[in-house]
Amino acid sequence: MKDETVNVEHRPLGRIGGALFCFSIFITSFYGAIFILGPCFALIYIWPWLYRRVVDRIVAFWLIFPIALLEKVFRVKFFVKGDGFNYMERTVIIMNHRTRVDWMLFWPCLFHCARLRKLKIVLKSDLKYIPGPGWAMQAAGFIFLDRKWERDRPHVEDLLHYFNDPNINEPLILLLFPEGTDLTENTKSRSDKFADKQGLPKYDYVLHPRTTGFTHLVKQLVEANAIDCIHDITVGYPAGLIRNENDLIEGKMPKEVHFSITRHPVDTLPTSNEEQMSSWLNEKWRAKEEKLKKFYTSDRQFLDTRQPYWDKRTISIWIALLFWPSFIVVCSYCLIVSQMLKWYGLGSIVFYIFALRANGGVEKLEMAVFQALHNKNLKKD
Repeated sequence: MKDETVNVEHRPLGRIGGALFCFSIFITSFYGAIFILGPCFALIYIWPWLYRRVVDRIVAFWLIFPIALLEKVFRVKFFVKGDGFNYMERTVIIMNHRTRVDWMLFWPCLFHCARLRKLKIVLKSDLKYIPGPGWAMQAAGFIFLDRKWERDRPHVEDLLHYFNDPNINEPLILLLFPEGTDLTENTKSRSDKFADKQGLPKYDYVLHPRTTGFTHLVKQLVEANAIDCIHDITVGYPAGLIRNENDLIEGKMPKEVHFSITRHPVDTLPTSNEEQMSSWLNEKWRAKEEKLKKFYTSDRQFLDTRQPYWDKRTISIWIALLFWPSFIVVCSYCLIVSQMLKWYGLGSIVFYIFALRANGGVEKLEMAVFQALHNKNLKKD
C-alpha cells in the first residue's frame, strides 16, 4: 500500500480540540436523538410519511454541525471536480473507502452540491449500537449490514421497498462503499489474496470491490423506477489523512479533501444483467486506481476539467454552529433542574433499547408499523 501522505502535515488542533470535536458530535447526537427525534416517534403510528420527512430534515440539520466544525473551526478545504449533482436526481453514490471517516468528510461535498436530507448511508450493523449516534442513524433510515448477503438481502429489499412505496415516496441518495472496509495494510493484504485467487491485478490505492450487494441494490432500484443515475466518486487526501477515530480524538485533520465526480445515467448502464454490472463496477475500480495513482504521484490534483456548482450556504453553517452548542447547554441545564425531563430522557433511552432488541432498530420498527397500518387499511377497503 502506497503511503500517500508522507512528509505532509495535518492541520492539528491538539488533543483538547480533537476531544472537544468528538464530544460535541457525540453529545449533540445523543441529546438530539432523545429530545428532538424522540417526540417525533408518535408520528410513526399516525402519519408515517410525515414522520419520514420531518426526521430527514432534522437529521440533515444536525449533519450541518460537523460540516460547520470541519470548515469553520478546523479550516479543512474541500475541492470538487467533475460532473456534480442534480438536486432532483435519485442516485447511488459509489466511493473508494480510504479511511474510516470518509463518510463524514463527504458530507460537506453533498451539502454544498446536493441535498443532505435525501442521504442514506450503507453502514456496518455494529454502528447502530452506539448510544446517541447509532440511535439517530436508525431514525434516519440508514441501511445497516451484517456483511452476510443471505441475511442482509431481505433487509435491504424491505427498506428500499418501504422508501419507494407511493405513500412514503422518499427519493434517495444512497452512499455505498463497495470495498466494504477502509484501506489498511491488513485489508490490502486480503484484497491482494483475492486478486491472486481470481487472476486480477493488485491495487495500491483501492481495494477490490464487493459486487454482489451493489448489483442487487441497483437492480432493485431500477425495477422500482427509483434511480436516475450512479455517481462514481473518487476521494483523495493530498494534505493530511485521518486514518481512524483515534486521529480525530488527537485533533488531526486533513488540510484538504479532493473529490472527483463522474455521473453515469442509469439508461447507459447494463442494469438488466447482474454479471455485466459486476464487470462494470470492477472496471470503474481499475480506472479509480489509475486516477488515484496520477493524483498522488503528480501535483495531487484531479484532472477533471469541469467544476460543479458549489452552493456556499454560509448562513446554514453559522446557524448550526450557534444552535447545537446552545442546545447542549440548554439540555444539560434542564436535565439538572427538571425531574420530569430526567424521566422523559430515561424513557426515551428505554424506547431505543426496546426497539433495538425487539425489532432490530427504529428503522425496522418504522417499517413494521407502516406495514401493519397498510394491512389494516386494506382490510377496511
